[in-house]
Amino acid sequence: MAEVSVNFLDPKNYVNRELSWLEFNYRVLSEARDKSLPLFERLKFLSITASNLDEFFMVRVASLRDMVHAKYTKPDIAGLKPEEQLEKIAVKTHELVNVQYSTYNRSLLPALKLQGLRIIEDHEDLTQEQGQFVDKYFHDNVYPVLTPMAFDSSRPFPLVRNKSLNIAALLHKKKDSDGELEFAMVQVPSVLPRFVELPVTAEEDGGEMRNVILLEEIIERNMQTLFLNYDILAAHPFRIMRNADLTIDEEEAEDLLEEIQKQLKKRQWGEVIRLEVEEKIDKRLLKILRKELDVSSQDIFEISGPLDLTVLMKLYGGLNGFDDLKAAGYTPQPVPAFMNEDDIFTNIRKGDILLHHPYQTFDPVVNFVRTAAKDPDVLAIKQTLYRVSGNSPIIAALAAAADNGKQVSVLVELKARFDEENNINWAKKLEKAGCHVIYGLVGLKTHSKITLVVRREEDGIRRYVHLGTGNYNDSTAKLYTDCGLMTCNPLIGEDATAVFNMLSGYSEPPSWNRLAVAPIWLRKQFLRLIRREAAHAREGRKARIVAKMNSLCDKEIIAALYEASCAGVTIELIVRGICCLKAGVPGLSENIHVRSIVGNFLEHSRIFYFENDGTPQIFMGSADWMPRNLDKRVEIVFPVEDEKLKEAVYHILEVELEDNVKAHILQPDGTYEKQDKRGKVLVNSQKQFCEEAIYMAKMAVKKDDPVSTRVFIPVESHN
Repeated sequence: MAEVSVNFLDPKNYVNRELSWLEFNYRVLSEARDKSLPLFERLKFLSITASNLDEFFMVRVASLRDMVHAKYTKPDIAGLKPEEQLEKIAVKTHELVNVQYSTYNRSLLPALKLQGLRIIEDHEDLTQEQGQFVDKYFHDNVYPVLTPMAFDSSRPFPLVRNKSLNIAALLHKKKDSDGELEFAMVQVPSVLPRFVELPVTAEEDGGEMRNVILLEEIIERNMQTLFLNYDILAAHPFRIMRNADLTIDEEEAEDLLEEIQKQLKKRQWGEVIRLEVEEKIDKRLLKILRKELDVSSQDIFEISGPLDLTVLMKLYGGLNGFDDLKAAGYTPQPVPAFMNEDDIFTNIRKGDILLHHPYQTFDPVVNFVRTAAKDPDVLAIKQTLYRVSGNSPIIAALAAAADNGKQVSVLVELKARFDEENNINWAKKLEKAGCHVIYGLVGLKTHSKITLVVRREEDGIRRYVHLGTGNYNDSTAKLYTDCGLMTCNPLIGEDATAVFNMLSGYSEPPSWNRLAVAPIWLRKQFLRLIRREAAHAREGRKARIVAKMNSLCDKEIIAALYEASCAGVTIELIVRGICCLKAGVPGLSENIHVRSIVGNFLEHSRIFYFENDGTPQIFMGSADWMPRNLDKRVEIVFPVEDEKLKEAVYHILEVELEDNVKAHILQPDGTYEKQDKRGKVLVNSQKQFCEEAIYMAKMAVKKDDPVSTRVFIPVESHN
């Protein structure tokens, strides 16, 4: 049999996770290059590619660099040692940056100019009138904020902060033209707008052109003001990326919160892992930077344009008058199940409720906690928090609940990357309000999304539970696609209590009713479900797997999928980001199809469908198929058991599998291609879900549609 002769664990059957991630960023970049999109949306996607790349270097490249320093040589899933991975990443990232700036310079800048917006890239291109305005702006607004720093035998090389934009200068004293060259630098202040709009001037053709200039160009033009006794021979911007991967020994840390606070301070001064400089930089300046920052040539990026393209997001949001060049905004719609006069607990008692964000509003989740905080019959609220918004209404509601005498237990995950400081502040605030704050289990991140409300009712104690695929963050809930389930199923309620007891220090229960929890037995559960489909296929029964997630890089799971494919199981995967699996390879994965959807919303939900010989099982949860999710995090995956809700969740998968506008299809050679849409009915899944949510809310208002049994628009009626 074919499946017996294949070595499913052979490294050649896998893709390196970092190179796969870079392929994902290329898919985001392809949106910036798509001329069918509104122009400012393309700017936004280009900004996102830059932001993604920053985090990739600070975490993933930094982690590989640490491995090399530690002489760690174990190969990865694809058989590559850390040093080999860094070499391949360097080649691929330089190519990616070249495409980023080619897109910016050759496509976006000319298109912006045609729409009446010019980005002045060189201060020498300013007219006399513009120059006068810029000089006045510098002296009034910029000069008082700047701190020029010199470097010579008496002064050490200045400390350069992570991700800060700086201007390096080469100078010599005016009265000593034969003297030694000196190095100086000034940080471009992040407290001031990076784009400065110039007064409107009438163009020769009678139209009006709006002009903006970058702050670093204004500073460069006026550098002489900062170094009055020197001649400036050269001045060029540069930017560095440092290792921001925190190293925390939780076993040794007496106080985890205090230890993380210490490590956060170090993040600004970690090893330099990337240096961005202007393409035309003076070679003498580059030599000094390279030596003092200790950067290798493969980590230097010579940029043909403004450094740090994340600034384009500021242009997108901060410039008035270009709304016609942006996509129409979308307002999340009400959830039909709550569009009545009953309170939230009464509605949940009627039956399980499915939430689909951002198509439907996140308000029911916020209201769930707010109502519980005020309800005199609520005895306790327990919740896990991984990432929350800056001014979180959920945090305010939890604090109010404690003030109202409820038992409030909150697990705040201090190790949520780049949200550590935010979460420390929230933890302190909640503790001050009287909440019992838990910092999680040693060695594990708590990534699960669960809220438990314990309420006293006429027939006894009832537990209400919200389970989700995304964070309790009302801001990102407008941008990330996620699903949630609200239920008072007593079996799930029991499991929810067990989860919180486990997190607060008690041992796990002898058995679980409905929830699958990592790292306890979630991996075994997924492997059992995949292998069951393979067994059904071998027996000629119905067998199919559809799985949607952010990332797929677990070797054991992928090997099981390969085996199931060889057994004849049809496997359809919707994987937004990293995918270490090879699809469509004869004799290995010819029955596996992989697609990645990149659109206006970030695809974030995790949904798993198993055909089970005609009796389908559907699960949702917080876990991707990655080693860290299955082995190193507390994750929860929960079943969808209500038949109407199962139909609705399957519909989400069905529409995404039909998407031929935003879906990129993984090819056997590891590249991704968009489908040929000629002659086909266009299906943009995100757009369709928006239209469906609007339709359902309207029908609920009209009361002329049985919304209790209508949780989606059938595809045929939509088209």
